[in-house]
Amino acid sequence: MKKISITYNSPTVLTFVLICAAVVVIGALTGGSLNTLLFMTYHSSLTNPLTYVRFFTHVFGHSGWEHFLGNATYLLLLGPMLEEKYGSKTLWIVIGVTALATGLVNYIFFPNVALCGASGVVFAFIIMASFTGFRDGEIPLTFILVATIFIGQQVLEGLFVTDNISNMAHIVGGAVGSVLGYVLNRKPRGSRR
Repeated sequence: MKKISITYNSPTVLTFVLICAAVVVIGALTGGSLNTLLFMTYHSSLTNPLTYVRFFTHVFGHSGWEHFLGNATYLLLLGPMLEEKYGSKTLWIVIGVTALATGLVNYIFFPNVALCGASGVVFAFIIMASFTGFRDGEIPLTFILVATIFIGQQVLEGLFVTDNISNMAHIVGGAVGSVLGYVLNRKPRGSRR
């Protein structure tokens, strides 16, 4: 009988989710002060070096277990497939670009809003997953439907629903996923399938 072992099959996604979980635990132990210091982006002085750190680290922070578990579920569902297709290093780049984009947009356009969580990364992953069957010169119908449903819903909720959900992060994450999904799946000129 063959021995069954547990593998760390998706190092980027698993590491990212584990860091987020650790930050939730530490955030709870510090009464949220660590989140405010390192894992939440908000309009702070550009002379403060932590402002620039938080543009990236806010994706690790979450407002609590429910927020974290919602994001972790999507990350663990979509992430391994994307990591297998694009590689671990590329997925870290996607996470970093999404973090920076959502952090900058929040800082510039929403100066009175603090932002934390991996929702932008989740939406980047959702949109990127719709590109899995992409061929150069074609636009996958799955991409059109996913973009319409997910991004459209975020625009409507952003206009008509008042809650603590950052629809902006979802929209920006979706935009990042659209651009990177297209770029990563495009064949260089002159290459053959």
